[in-house]
Amino acid sequence: AGLFTDKAVISIAGRPTALQYEGIGGLDDQIARVHEMVATPLERPDLFARLGISAPRGILFTGPPGTGKTLLARAVAARTEAAFFHINAPEILSKHYGDSEAALRKVFDAAARQAPAVVFIDEIDAIAPRRDGLSGEKQVERRVVAQLLTLLDGLSDRGRIVVMAATNMPDALDPALRRPGRFDREVTFRPPSHADRCAILGVHLHAAPLDPGVDLDAIAAASHGYVGADLAAVAREAALSALSRSVASAGGEAQ
Repeated sequence: AGLFTDKAVISIAGRPTALQYEGIGGLDDQIARVHEMVATPLERPDLFARLGISAPRGILFTGPPGTGKTLLARAVAARTEAAFFHINAPEILSKHYGDSEAALRKVFDAAARQAPAVVFIDEIDAIAPRRDGLSGEKQVERRVVAQLLTLLDGLSDRGRIVVMAATNMPDALDPALRRPGRFDREVTFRPPSHADRCAILGVHLHAAPLDPGVDLDAIAAASHGYVGADLAAVAREAALSALSRSVASAGGEAQ
Protein backbone atom coordinates (compact mmCIF):
# COMPACT_ATOMS: atom_id res chain seq x y z
CA ALA A 1 0.00 0.00 0.00
CA GLY A 2 1.21 3.52 -0.71
CA LEU A 3 0.16 7.12 -1.15
CA PHE A 4 0.89 9.07 -4.35
CA THR A 5 1.18 12.84 -4.08
CA ASP A 6 2.46 15.57 -6.38
CA LYS A 7 5.91 14.91 -4.92
CA ALA A 8 5.92 11.20 -5.75
CA VAL A 9 8.47 10.07 -8.34
CA ILE A 10 7.99 6.84 -10.30
CA SER A 11 10.81 5.21 -12.23
CA ILE A 12 10.62 1.99 -14.22
CA ALA A 13 13.82 0.13 -15.00
CA GLY A 14 14.01 -2.49 -17.72
CA ARG A 15 10.96 -4.23 -19.14
CA PRO A 16 8.23 -6.14 -17.33
CA THR A 17 9.11 -9.81 -17.06
CA ALA A 18 6.77 -12.69 -17.80
CA LEU A 19 5.55 -15.11 -15.19
CA GLN A 20 8.50 -17.26 -14.25
CA TYR A 21 8.12 -20.93 -15.07
CA GLU A 22 10.79 -23.18 -13.61
CA GLY A 23 12.79 -25.10 -16.16
CA ILE A 24 11.94 -22.85 -19.13
CA GLY A 25 14.31 -20.25 -20.50
CA GLY A 26 14.06 -17.82 -23.38
CA LEU A 27 10.26 -17.96 -23.74
CA ASP A 28 9.13 -15.04 -21.58
CA ASP A 29 6.87 -13.51 -24.23
CA GLN A 30 5.25 -16.83 -25.12
CA ILE A 31 4.76 -17.72 -21.44
CA ALA A 32 3.03 -14.42 -20.74
CA ARG A 33 0.67 -14.73 -23.72
CA VAL A 34 -0.22 -18.38 -23.20
CA HIS A 35 -0.72 -18.07 -19.45
CA GLU A 36 -3.07 -15.14 -20.00
CA MET A 37 -5.09 -17.07 -22.58
CA VAL A 38 -5.24 -20.28 -20.55
CA ALA A 39 -5.29 -19.37 -16.86
CA THR A 40 -8.38 -17.16 -16.88
CA PRO A 41 -10.65 -19.48 -18.94
CA LEU A 42 -9.69 -22.45 -16.75
CA GLU A 43 -9.68 -20.76 -13.35
CA ARG A 44 -12.32 -18.00 -13.72
CA PRO A 45 -14.80 -18.92 -16.47
CA ASP A 46 -17.40 -16.88 -14.62
CA LEU A 47 -15.67 -13.68 -15.74
CA PHE A 48 -16.42 -14.46 -19.38
CA ALA A 49 -19.99 -15.41 -18.53
CA ARG A 50 -20.40 -12.07 -16.79
CA LEU A 51 -19.19 -10.29 -19.92
CA GLY A 52 -21.50 -12.35 -22.10
CA ILE A 53 -18.71 -13.74 -24.30
CA SER A 54 -17.14 -17.13 -24.78
CA ALA A 55 -13.59 -17.76 -23.60
CA PRO A 56 -10.84 -18.59 -26.11
CA ARG A 57 -10.76 -22.36 -26.50
CA GLY A 58 -7.99 -23.12 -28.97
CA ILE A 59 -4.35 -22.03 -29.20
CA LEU A 60 -2.05 -22.99 -32.05
CA PHE A 61 1.72 -23.11 -31.48
CA THR A 62 3.81 -22.65 -34.62
CA GLY A 63 7.56 -22.82 -34.99
CA PRO A 64 10.47 -25.12 -35.82
CA PRO A 65 11.05 -28.34 -33.86
CA GLY A 66 12.86 -28.04 -30.54
CA THR A 67 11.74 -24.51 -29.68
CA GLY A 68 9.74 -25.51 -26.59
CA LYS A 69 6.14 -25.87 -27.79
CA THR A 70 5.39 -29.12 -25.96
CA LEU A 71 7.41 -28.03 -22.92
CA LEU A 72 5.37 -24.85 -22.54
CA ALA A 73 2.05 -26.67 -22.95
CA ARG A 74 2.96 -29.06 -20.12
CA ALA A 75 4.23 -26.21 -17.94
CA VAL A 76 1.05 -24.15 -18.35
CA ALA A 77 -1.11 -27.14 -17.46
CA ALA A 78 1.01 -27.78 -14.36
CA ARG A 79 0.95 -24.10 -13.36
CA THR A 80 -2.85 -23.92 -13.61
CA GLU A 81 -3.22 -27.36 -11.96
CA ALA A 82 -5.16 -28.64 -14.96
CA ALA A 83 -5.25 -32.24 -16.15
CA PHE A 84 -2.99 -32.70 -19.18
CA PHE A 85 -3.86 -34.91 -22.16
CA HIS A 86 -1.17 -35.34 -24.82
CA ILE A 87 -2.20 -36.52 -28.28
CA ASN A 88 0.61 -37.52 -30.62
CA ALA A 89 -1.21 -36.90 -33.89
CA PRO A 90 0.59 -39.42 -36.13
CA GLU A 91 -0.32 -42.20 -33.68
CA ILE A 92 -4.04 -41.37 -33.93
CA LEU A 93 -4.33 -42.38 -37.56
CA SER A 94 -5.62 -45.91 -38.08
CA LYS A 95 -6.47 -47.84 -41.21
CA HIS A 96 -9.58 -49.28 -39.54
CA TYR A 97 -12.77 -47.34 -40.17
CA GLY A 98 -13.76 -45.12 -37.26
CA ASP A 99 -10.80 -45.91 -34.98
CA SER A 100 -9.10 -42.53 -35.42
CA GLU A 101 -12.26 -40.55 -34.71
CA ALA A 102 -13.04 -42.77 -31.70
CA ALA A 103 -9.56 -42.16 -30.28
CA LEU A 104 -10.06 -38.40 -30.50
CA ARG A 105 -13.50 -38.55 -28.89
CA LYS A 106 -12.12 -40.70 -26.07
CA VAL A 107 -9.49 -38.09 -25.17
CA PHE A 108 -11.96 -35.20 -25.23
CA ASP A 109 -14.47 -37.16 -23.14
CA ALA A 110 -11.77 -37.94 -20.57
CA ALA A 111 -10.79 -34.26 -20.48
CA ALA A 112 -14.41 -33.27 -19.87
CA ARG A 113 -14.59 -35.65 -16.90
CA GLN A 114 -11.39 -34.25 -15.38
CA ALA A 115 -11.89 -30.55 -16.14
CA PRO A 116 -10.20 -28.15 -15.83
CA ALA A 117 -8.05 -29.76 -18.49
CA VAL A 118 -5.61 -29.01 -21.29
CA VAL A 119 -5.65 -31.14 -24.45
CA PHE A 120 -2.41 -30.85 -26.41
CA ILE A 121 -2.24 -32.14 -30.00
CA ASP A 122 1.34 -32.49 -31.19
CA GLU A 123 2.07 -32.42 -34.94
CA ILE A 124 -1.54 -31.60 -35.70
CA ASP A 125 -0.73 -31.24 -39.40
CA ALA A 126 -0.55 -35.06 -39.55
CA ILE A 127 -4.28 -35.43 -38.82
CA ALA A 128 -5.66 -32.12 -40.08
CA PRO A 129 -4.12 -31.34 -43.49
CA ARG A 130 -5.82 -29.14 -46.06
CA ARG A 131 -8.77 -31.12 -47.37
CA ASP A 132 -8.68 -29.44 -50.77
CA GLY A 133 -5.31 -31.07 -51.39
CA LEU A 134 -6.28 -34.60 -50.35
CA SER A 135 -6.80 -37.27 -52.95
CA GLY A 136 -9.82 -39.53 -52.99
CA GLU A 137 -7.83 -42.22 -51.17
CA LYS A 138 -7.26 -39.99 -48.12
CA GLN A 139 -10.67 -40.66 -46.56
CA VAL A 140 -9.23 -41.28 -43.09
CA GLU A 141 -7.70 -37.80 -42.95
CA ARG A 142 -10.95 -36.22 -44.18
CA ARG A 143 -12.96 -37.95 -41.45
CA VAL A 144 -10.45 -37.03 -38.74
CA VAL A 145 -10.48 -33.35 -39.75
CA ALA A 146 -14.29 -33.33 -39.67
CA GLN A 147 -14.32 -35.04 -36.25
CA LEU A 148 -11.77 -32.58 -34.83
CA LEU A 149 -13.81 -29.61 -36.05
CA THR A 150 -16.91 -31.07 -34.40
CA LEU A 151 -15.08 -31.58 -31.10
CA LEU A 152 -13.70 -28.04 -31.14
CA ASP A 153 -17.14 -26.59 -31.85
CA GLY A 154 -18.57 -28.55 -28.91
CA LEU A 155 -16.04 -27.36 -26.33
CA SER A 156 -18.45 -24.85 -24.81
CA ASP A 157 -20.64 -27.75 -23.73
CA ARG A 158 -17.74 -29.67 -22.20
CA GLY A 159 -16.75 -27.22 -19.47
CA ARG A 160 -13.32 -25.84 -18.69
CA ILE A 161 -11.17 -27.30 -21.46
CA VAL A 162 -8.49 -25.54 -23.50
CA VAL A 163 -7.07 -27.18 -26.61
CA MET A 164 -3.50 -26.47 -27.67
CA ALA A 165 -1.90 -27.76 -30.84
CA ALA A 166 1.58 -27.55 -32.29
CA THR A 167 2.89 -27.63 -35.83
CA ASN A 168 5.95 -26.56 -37.75
CA MET A 169 3.90 -26.37 -40.96
CA PRO A 170 0.97 -24.02 -40.23
CA ASP A 171 0.20 -23.45 -43.90
CA ALA A 172 -0.45 -27.18 -44.31
CA LEU A 173 -3.37 -27.08 -41.86
CA ASP A 174 -6.97 -27.04 -43.03
CA PRO A 175 -8.11 -23.37 -43.00
CA ALA A 176 -11.29 -24.31 -41.14
CA LEU A 177 -9.20 -24.98 -38.03
CA ARG A 178 -7.75 -21.48 -37.93
CA ARG A 179 -10.96 -19.49 -37.93
CA PRO A 180 -12.34 -17.70 -34.83
CA GLY A 181 -13.93 -20.09 -32.36
CA ARG A 182 -11.49 -22.91 -33.04
CA PHE A 183 -7.75 -22.22 -33.09
CA ASP A 184 -8.34 -18.49 -33.04
CA ARG A 185 -5.15 -17.63 -31.18
CA GLU A 186 -1.70 -18.38 -32.57
CA VAL A 187 1.63 -18.13 -30.76
CA THR A 188 4.85 -18.20 -32.79
CA PHE A 189 8.02 -19.83 -31.45
CA ARG A 190 11.11 -18.51 -33.19
CA PRO A 191 14.76 -19.56 -32.82
CA PRO A 192 16.03 -17.89 -29.64
CA SER A 193 17.98 -14.64 -29.65
CA HIS A 194 21.40 -14.25 -28.06
CA ALA A 195 19.86 -13.25 -24.71
CA ASP A 196 17.38 -16.14 -24.93
CA ARG A 197 20.19 -18.62 -25.60
CA CYS A 198 22.01 -17.35 -22.50
CA ALA A 199 18.84 -17.90 -20.46
CA ILE A 200 18.33 -21.41 -21.87
CA LEU A 201 21.94 -22.39 -21.15
CA GLY A 202 21.54 -21.02 -17.63
CA VAL A 203 18.48 -23.23 -17.08
CA HIS A 204 20.21 -26.39 -18.29
CA LEU A 205 23.44 -25.72 -16.40
CA HIS A 206 22.06 -24.18 -13.21
CA ALA A 207 23.04 -27.22 -11.12
CA ALA A 208 26.32 -27.96 -12.93
CA PRO A 209 29.64 -27.25 -11.14
CA LEU A 210 30.95 -24.92 -13.84
CA ASP A 211 34.59 -23.95 -14.07
CA PRO A 212 35.13 -20.24 -13.29
CA GLY A 213 36.40 -19.80 -16.83
CA VAL A 214 33.16 -20.94 -18.47
CA ASP A 215 31.62 -18.04 -20.42
CA LEU A 216 27.98 -18.79 -21.20
CA ASP A 217 27.67 -15.50 -23.06
CA ALA A 218 30.42 -16.56 -25.47
CA ILE A 219 28.80 -19.97 -25.95
CA ALA A 220 25.48 -18.30 -26.70
CA ALA A 221 27.15 -15.98 -29.21
CA ALA A 222 28.74 -18.98 -30.97
CA SER A 223 25.48 -20.95 -31.16
CA HIS A 224 23.47 -18.72 -33.48
CA GLY A 225 20.51 -20.63 -34.91
CA TYR A 226 20.44 -23.20 -32.12
CA VAL A 227 17.02 -23.87 -30.59
CA GLY A 228 16.28 -25.01 -27.05
CA ALA A 229 16.67 -28.71 -27.83
CA ASP A 230 20.06 -28.04 -29.46
CA LEU A 231 21.29 -26.11 -26.42
CA ALA A 232 20.08 -28.88 -24.11
CA ALA A 233 22.16 -31.30 -26.20
CA VAL A 234 25.19 -29.00 -25.89
CA ALA A 235 24.84 -29.00 -22.09
CA ARG A 236 24.40 -32.77 -22.03
CA GLU A 237 27.43 -33.42 -24.26
CA ALA A 238 29.54 -31.05 -22.16
CA ALA A 239 28.56 -32.97 -19.03
CA LEU A 240 29.41 -36.31 -20.66
CA SER A 241 32.76 -34.95 -21.81
CA ALA A 242 33.55 -33.71 -18.30
CA LEU A 243 32.51 -37.07 -16.85
CA SER A 244 34.75 -38.90 -19.32
CA ARG A 245 37.75 -36.75 -18.37
CA SER A 246 37.04 -37.25 -14.68
CA VAL A 247 36.80 -41.02 -15.04
CA ALA A 248 40.01 -41.13 -17.07
CA SER A 249 41.93 -39.04 -14.55
CA ALA A 250 40.61 -41.12 -11.64
CA GLY A 251 41.70 -44.34 -13.28
CA GLY A 252 38.21 -45.80 -13.80
CA GLU A 253 34.57 -45.46 -12.75
CA ALA A 254 35.11 -47.40 -9.52
CA GLN A 255 37.41 -44.67 -8.27
